Amino acid sequence: MSRHGVFVSESGTAIAAPITGSCDVQVVIGTAPVNMVDNPSEVINKPILANSAAEAMAALGYTDDFANYTLCQTMYATNNIHVVSPVVYINVLDPSIHKKTFTETTVSVESRTAVLQKFGVIRDSSLTVKVDNTTLIKDTDYTLEYDENGYLVINLVAGGGGASATAVKVSGNELDPSAVTAAQIIGSVNASTGAETGMEVIRQIYPKFGVVPGLLLAPGFSQISTVGIALMAKAANINGVFKATAIVDLPTTGTGAAVKYTDCRTVKESLGFTSEFCFPVWPCAKVGNYILAMSAVVGALTAYLGSENDDVPANPSNKALGITGTCLADGTEVVLDQDQGSTVNAGGVATAINMNGWRLWGNYTGAYPATTDAKDMWFWVRRMFNWQGNTFIQAYFDKVDDPMNNVLIESIVDSENIRCAAYAPDKWAGASIEYREEDNPVTDILAGKMTFRQHIAPYTPAQEIVNILNYDTALLQSALQGGE
Repeated sequence: MSRHGVFVSESGTAIAAPITGSCDVQVVIGTAPVNMVDNPSEVINKPILANSAAEAMAALGYTDDFANYTLCQTMYATNNIHVVSPVVYINVLDPSIHKKTFTETTVSVESRTAVLQKFGVIRDSSLTVKVDNTTLIKDTDYTLEYDENGYLVINLVAGGGGASATAVKVSGNELDPSAVTAAQIIGSVNASTGAETGMEVIRQIYPKFGVVPGLLLAPGFSQISTVGIALMAKAANINGVFKATAIVDLPTTGTGAAVKYTDCRTVKESLGFTSEFCFPVWPCAKVGNYILAMSAVVGALTAYLGSENDDVPANPSNKALGITGTCLADGTEVVLDQDQGSTVNAGGVATAINMNGWRLWGNYTGAYPATTDAKDMWFWVRRMFNWQGNTFIQAYFDKVDDPMNNVLIESIVDSENIRCAAYAPDKWAGASIEYREEDNPVTDILAGKMTFRQHIAPYTPAQEIVNILNYDTALLQSALQGGE
């Protein structure tokens, strides 16, 4: 039927549409149940850019077994606590390596469907489905899929060899995430092929997606000293030019763990988490019955706040975490008051306290208290320096190899001063850039090098607000005399 006129239609409201931002893009390294996807080999040691948590779940699989499948912690946090995107995931779990055999299991069949209630079953050539002693043929006698619990569903084909079966026998391999090692999270570069694994894959993110990493995380693994230190090293130098911040967890169980708040500084220093490019956090976060690494929740919160702040880094301290409690990894409850939380902070570690709701509590990077340089001791200020440097590189990359003349100098100085002025006084106190002759001797000019000097003044957090109370006897006397 033809229409004539002006028309309006409505679509359903999107639930919790993710805020997008680029100042604090999370890069998360860990494990995912990739047996659930059609082509697991395509998501092993490769950067996966997800513009929503649902997209990440579809690309990598999902389960609420957060202890074994650590990437799912960030999927959960960015879908159910602080809805933000994009996130880059790097999965190191390889079903061809990290696997173990499960014994033959008999599964009942109802309406030509059998559900093997075992998580992590791998759909590869090792999987065998039998009726009595007859081995069925995949895609001829049966098809495979996973249900919402991640369990393997065997659908017997009408007319196939097992169409009338009341039970099937299943054997094969299942994932073994416990086989993933810290060395595999850290990764390496194959000297012969150049293939990169683990954290080495971070290098590929900007060339592939044009996305600059802002926060580096490895929930479930960053509490291991070698992993946390490697994450900090990557954060300090990405692609030879960019900088990020690693959010690292302190261990809460096992030898050398921080099991009480007074342990945090000693444990942090023993692990070597003392870089300005890291933000140590403790303990774990609880959301109902779920236990998550604090880094996963803090990463989501930090990215979310930056996205809401006109894509400029914001301070996450004293902001609602969206959790229901804190605990050790074994579930032991941890309840800190403000005074105890401040003791944790004094050692350069952030935590969470319950003040009208659970809040992140802590402003210092891991470099504190060894350093008192404002740009390195404050998590917020350090990220502002990272953001400004990363932004400058991207904004003026097109100027590289242009003629080195006054037109180029004025273009960069004028453009940068105008851009930076737009952020004052809301985002920072101010910023300016200049080209000085003394910084640019003829030898540098002949060598094709030009140097600018930029001054930026991010705000420091109002960490301590003091109100001095005194007894004013004059007011008392005035009130009493006035009443006579």
